[in-house]
Amino acid sequence: MSEMNVNQVLAQMRAMSLEAGGKPQASETTGNADFAAMLKQSIDSVNDTQQTAGKMTSAFETGDSSVNLAEVMVATQKASVSFQAMVQVRNKLVEAYKDVMNMPM
Repeated sequence: MSEMNVNQVLAQMRAMSLEAGGKPQASETTGNADFAAMLKQSIDSVNDTQQTAGKMTSAFETGDSSVNLAEVMVATQKASVSFQAMVQVRNKLVEAYKDVMNMPM
């Protein structure tokens, strides 16, 4: 599996959040990004994507004519990809934490 750049994944998650209607945080506009706020925003964006996909799936299953199968599949795949990216970021953070903890004092 290829090495994923955590910064690129976080940037993509921020972009997806903005596309989904999120607003940029003040700390991002000044260039002094607060990591905890950025991580929370990314997690919230993934959660919103999954909630939207779940609602669309439920609407399709109940026979709502305003939702078609293609839209449901795209929303489901977006939710899946964003979740997988978040898991990869988490794995990299855990790996970095372990590396720091194993450093000699």
